[in-house]
Amino acid sequence: MSTPDTCCGLVPYFKVHAGKMAEFKALGPRFIEATKKEPKCLYYGFSYDGDAAHCREGYEDAAGVLAHLDNVGAILGEALKIADIARLEIHGPAAEIDKLREPLKGLNPQFFVLEPGAFRR
Repeated sequence: MSTPDTCCGLVPYFKVHAGKMAEFKALGPRFIEATKKEPKCLYYGFSYDGDAAHCREGYEDAAGVLAHLDNVGAILGEALKIADIARLEIHGPAAEIDKLREPLKGLNPQFFVLEPGAFRR
């Protein structure tokens, strides 16, 4: 059994400033604890490679993405003092992406529109 996929992936890549990786990683548990309380979060976690950090995260829909950004705004502000967003991708179906274009335009994301027929189990 499958259902239409309305999932929105928020895909940020960070370049952590020299000597700041331990400080950046220390923010991870705070991000995770705050995000665990979000009912529309499907998955969330960090991965690392050298001075690069990535947050793998998905939400039921566009509203979940916006609620998450509101929820972690203060922690993200701390992270952006010691890291830069190297790339930001938003993935999801057209109807959900359209809800995110205006509110996220200041972050200069690249939007990837999911082809019709995608599904979730």
